[in-house]
Amino acid sequence: MNLIYLGKLVNTHGIKGEVRIISDFKYKEVVFKKGSKLYIDNKSYIIETYRVHKNYDMVKLDNINSIDDALNIKGLNVYINRDEYEFNGYLDEDLIGLSVYDNEKYKGKVIDIYKTNNHDLLVIDGIKRHMVPNINNFVKEVDLDNKKIYIEYIGGLDNED
Repeated sequence: MNLIYLGKLVNTHGIKGEVRIISDFKYKEVVFKKGSKLYIDNKSYIIETYRVHKNYDMVKLDNINSIDDALNIKGLNVYINRDEYEFNGYLDEDLIGLSVYDNEKYKGKVIDIYKTNNHDLLVIDGIKRHMVPNINNFVKEVDLDNKKIYIEYIGGLDNED
């Protein structure tokens, strides 16, 4: 099983077992659907209902039928099995370990992704560790098959030259 972090179950809502999940997952429309499977504390749950309320993804899960049931999973992380979904694009987790190139010059490997309010930053470990914004102005191509990312280098990004 290839578990991917979806978000955190931050609270209960009402007395019938509905829960609040806070998530910044890129493809919510694919995952948060009736019948989708979520994993919490190594146990699978099926989504019975889903709605958005303020900044929360409100979910009613099978076998969570009361506020007491919901309190037992409050505060836990929520995951999906990557192998159960098809996404139109890549996940952030797919980029970890890819080699980064400016044209043909090797810059390093992506070791982490740092999330900000504006855009994600790829943490690249090369001669020195540096960050590159994960936006089209900088990231020109992601080649998952060959495990490469091509960036548009801008002087001063990595202090290597």
